[in-house]
Amino acid sequence: MMTRHRIGIDLGGTKIEIAVLEQDGTEVLRHRVPTPRGYQASLDAIAGLVRDAESELGATATVGIGIPGVISPATGLVKNANSIALNGHRFDEDISQALDREVRVENDANCFALSEAVDGAGAGCRMVFGIILGTGCGGGIVADGKVHRGPHRIAGEWGHNPLPWPTLEEIPGKHCWCGQWGCLETFVAGPALARDCDGPDAHDASGIPGRAAAGERKAQEALARHVDRLARGMAQMINLLDPDVIVLGGGLSNMDHLYEELPRLLPRHIFNDATTTKVVRNRHGDSSGVRGAAWLWPTG
Repeated sequence: MMTRHRIGIDLGGTKIEIAVLEQDGTEVLRHRVPTPRGYQASLDAIAGLVRDAESELGATATVGIGIPGVISPATGLVKNANSIALNGHRFDEDISQALDREVRVENDANCFALSEAVDGAGAGCRMVFGIILGTGCGGGIVADGKVHRGPHRIAGEWGHNPLPWPTLEEIPGKHCWCGQWGCLETFVAGPALARDCDGPDAHDASGIPGRAAAGERKAQEALARHVDRLARGMAQMINLLDPDVIVLGGGLSNMDHLYEELPRLLPRHIFNDATTTKVVRNRHGDSSGVRGAAWLWPTG
């Protein structure tokens, strides 16, 4: 299906965002609505956004959707979605039926990585590893301009591997929602940084860099532990994938010190005599997920 326009949709736990791109990536429309409660209500909201956008365009467009989970190849049902209303449903079939066309559905971290690989911070690179550091710890892999999913659709799920090279104080780690202990996500996601700095009831890490810059020792030490753990996790992925670039996204990607400290810390853990892997901030910010969903359809 080739048209002049692409529609991308980012289905999140709190909002649904739609964007329309022209063939060259120029954005011509953007809108967002709160995510309603319930599965059918979400389907209806997405279909309404698409119909309204196409009415404004005066044309039919391709549709790609990023979701916080994946379609299981074994069952055809959504799995691993933290927006639990999606789990156990044939979302791709249901939304395709609602819109009377094929709709491409992809994990939101993969959409982020694809966006940054096509025309973002990883443009021109053969192998891009995209990381989302926010309330969770997601990842996506794009090779030669295509999302690498794997047969189980779990490629890039680095956050649910153990923290590498742990210290005695880091063993066994915290219990993760996935059922395992010591997952990287429980050490480097935003809530994990907040807890490490301010105790078990903390969940917001946004003020920690400012406190550290103002001289607060507790905040400085928490950031130092966090970036060291992040470097270990990223080094493991460099040893496995050897990407040209790692693009950071999510709320924690706005912490400036990461782009100074990570290049310094990474080499000690990488199985090579020199480390040239670039670690860069995303170009499209909060727009990357919805743009990547639009790019699920080929150019032409």
